[in-house]
Amino acid sequence: MVGKPRTEKTTHPRGQTADARLTKALAMLIQRDGNDRTARNATVTELCRLAGVSRNSLYRYHVTILKALRKHQCRRPTAAQSQVRKSDEQRRIENIALRAHITALAALVDHHYAAYREASTLLERRDRELAELRRRLKLRPTLVKSGHTSG
Repeated sequence: MVGKPRTEKTTHPRGQTADARLTKALAMLIQRDGNDRTARNATVTELCRLAGVSRNSLYRYHVTILKALRKHQCRRPTAAQSQVRKSDEQRRIENIALRAHITALAALVDHHYAAYREASTLLERRDRELAELRRRLKLRPTLVKSGHTSG
């Protein structure tokens, strides 16, 4: 009778059927996986160990529970996907920090450019004032006489 589901339900010494134990073990694995994202304990081996059922029995007679386990495993990200997700998140954080640095640098450039323009304007005004003073004085070379007579 290979492949035919059993009509009688075998019970464990604790009084539960294999189907009930597998269902309870699957619920426990799903809950454990939900609480700890790094653990990858939702495996057929772990399910059978928790339920006290052989793998052959699971594959042969409890296909619906096996399908539920496979469905749960497909929803979980693989280790590579988790690593990619972590590195993506790290890059996002780095990008946010870099954008903040760029904003600070742009503000610093604006500040220095404004200071340069202000200094240039001040120098131009001083040059005009000096030129006006020279024009008013009409400076000519003057002979400076010394107080000493040679003799």
